[in-house]
Amino acid sequence: MPSLKKIVVQNFRNIELQELEFSGKLNCFTGGNGEGKTNLLDAIWYLSMTKSAFTADRFNFRYGSDFFALSGTYSIPGRQDTRISIHVDGDKKLKRDDKVYQRISDHIGLIPIVMVSPSDVSMVSDSGEERRRFANSVISQIDSEYLVGMQQYNRLLAQRNRLLKEFRPDLSLLDVIDDKMDALSLPLSRKREAFAKGLNPRIKDFYLKISGGRESVSVRYRSELQKSGLKDLLSARRERDLLLGYTTVGLQRDDFSFEMNGHPIRNCGSQGQQKSFLVALKFAQYAIMREGLSEEVKPILLLDDLFDKLDLSRVQNLLQMVLGEDFGQIFLTDSNKLRISNMVDSITEDRSYFEAKGGVFMQL
Repeated sequence: MPSLKKIVVQNFRNIELQELEFSGKLNCFTGGNGEGKTNLLDAIWYLSMTKSAFTADRFNFRYGSDFFALSGTYSIPGRQDTRISIHVDGDKKLKRDDKVYQRISDHIGLIPIVMVSPSDVSMVSDSGEERRRFANSVISQIDSEYLVGMQQYNRLLAQRNRLLKEFRPDLSLLDVIDDKMDALSLPLSRKREAFAKGLNPRIKDFYLKISGGRESVSVRYRSELQKSGLKDLLSARRERDLLLGYTTVGLQRDDFSFEMNGHPIRNCGSQGQQKSFLVALKFAQYAIMREGLSEEVKPILLLDDLFDKLDLSRVQNLLQMVLGEDFGQIFLTDSNKLRISNMVDSITEDRSYFEAKGGVFMQL
């Protein structure tokens, strides 16, 4: 399974310079709010996904610095240790074993990763953009053709929107773009629909294990492409799109409905139920990625502030699950050092502890 052996973080958020070595199983980070625990998890995420889980690059520079750099040494099944490094100073340069990637997207999927974070609540409370971003992130890590297809679709969408804003757009060029978007949209839509269907039985199972609740939870994929081809939809909306100056139908308007007992969970679920659902969703994501990858590959799991809005019994259940054989390397944060050590020590001896203070991490 992929395992992060060592990381070097420089000028990333509040971390000036840190070099840390990790356990191959469980790594726990404690410390108060704002001390850097989440920033370190985001640095680990960045090395896998080539971007922050939370914000744009311009917000990742440490105050007063004009660059940030990340480097990780990984143990990868069937290969020698691999070093991934990223340097951002306005431009972004990504290297694998000191060889520059020609296309950054070629890196996605090499080191699969899953994060559970308090910010996941935005998938319940905010617009469909957050849910689409989640789906794209998951599918792209296990299906490179999906990633390439979405990149091509988004480039065509941007070109179409620029054309729609022109005073006298070239309608023949618009027809060409519509044809190309139509050809891309069907396989991408089908993969999104299959992803949602694959999530459902796993979400139900994990939700029951986490909460013990009797609620029925599910994810439903919603797209106008389930009723008609994109070309027909674009043709029917053309006059409206020309008037508004942007494309009003397509993959960029899809959504994933998170439901409890057949109703949107944002309307009927308590904070605890929503948190349990989101954790179950991420564990279902992990299971799908685990099955979609080769047998020896297990995604890295990041658990940020796991205790937030969950009682201790639910967290105990979660820890026992993730420390089982089905999960790989884990990084866990919590503000209470005594609480987490009492729980973890009763489950496993294969762990490392770190304490964060002002962006500095000390191994305990």
